[in-house]
Amino acid sequence: MPDRAPQPVDRQLPTEEARDLITLVRDIVQREIAPRAAEEEDAGHFPREVFSLLSAAGLLGLPYDSEYGGGDQPYEVYLQVLEELAAARLTVGLGVSVHSLSCHALAGYGTKEQQAEHLPAMLGGGLLGAYCLSEPASGSDAASLRTKAVRDGDDWVITGTKAWITHGGVADFCTVMARTGGEGAKGITAFLVPGDAPGLNAAVPEKKMGMKGSPTAQLHFDGVRVPDSRRLGEEGQGFAIALSALDSGRLGIAACAIGVAQAALDEALAYATGRRQFGRPIADFQGLRFMLADMATRIEAGRALYLAAARLRDAGKPFSRQAAMAKLFCTDAAMSVTTDAVQVLGGYGYTQDFPAERYMREAKVLQIVEGTNQIQRMVIARHLAGPETR
Repeated sequence: MPDRAPQPVDRQLPTEEARDLITLVRDIVQREIAPRAAEEEDAGHFPREVFSLLSAAGLLGLPYDSEYGGGDQPYEVYLQVLEELAAARLTVGLGVSVHSLSCHALAGYGTKEQQAEHLPAMLGGGLLGAYCLSEPASGSDAASLRTKAVRDGDDWVITGTKAWITHGGVADFCTVMARTGGEGAKGITAFLVPGDAPGLNAAVPEKKMGMKGSPTAQLHFDGVRVPDSRRLGEEGQGFAIALSALDSGRLGIAACAIGVAQAALDEALAYATGRRQFGRPIADFQGLRFMLADMATRIEAGRALYLAAARLRDAGKPFSRQAAMAKLFCTDAAMSVTTDAVQVLGGYGYTQDFPAERYMREAKVLQIVEGTNQIQRMVIARHLAGPETR
């Protein structure tokens, strides 16, 4: 039987610069990320050195303005970089997505002075960010958050607890949503908080079923004092800023999901063409061939969906509905594809000797983060049929 080893994804990229960028990313993946991914995930090792390398290579600020150290890349390109990184190790791909999310408020709503002071270090200076919206009692209902910021002269004093924070305890800065006014969405304001601010402490990281190398922890704000110069946007604008960030962040999660799914398909295909039973490769059997075909189709459909949404964003057109659709479809596809990959490998798929079981565990969280897939369905339905009647 001819060699059917998986080949790199044939990407449709808009420029020669983008093609060179993907080549660079693949080189870093092959040298610095993929060889140690399984071992470091099993050990729960956070690859800070990899993020430092990505920052030095200009890969932590790709979708942002080069005036402040960004890469000036369209989302269409940035998301395909995320996909490549996530295929090698989700801890890295999702970490870059979260970092980009944490830069969104300053890049989109900060003053020129704030951007000039902080963005260069955030985008290319080796810093790593965290995005602090969720709380122990306000996940899907984010507008009910209880963390407070009280004005004290020229400062704000922040008190409360944030939950499920990626990079909790290791981030150099946090974009924090806190209540400065009354109840509901209009009482929330955004702040840029240093990771080493006095009174800011991280709890013990959560013990997760996957992504063990990425610390997820509660952050406790015990009278954390930040100057008004670190308020991002207007008072009461924080929830609108958060939703704007999540629209873009959901595309990042979609791209990461397709990366994990692609890695799982590659593993299943390599195994199926190499494993022989009844005197021939198991890939010759129709049952497995149909599984592989369905897996590949879901991946191609998901990739097309997130790229279509990205191109809307790049063109300055509304893309919220398409972002929710991409996040929903791509993460459900990743769960399906990784489950099928385990099945293709049979008993070996259930062991840690092969990466299929890790991909399956990692895919699950993508259906939950940055808005559960049930929330995505609500968002899509509101765009189609209008708000729910009360």
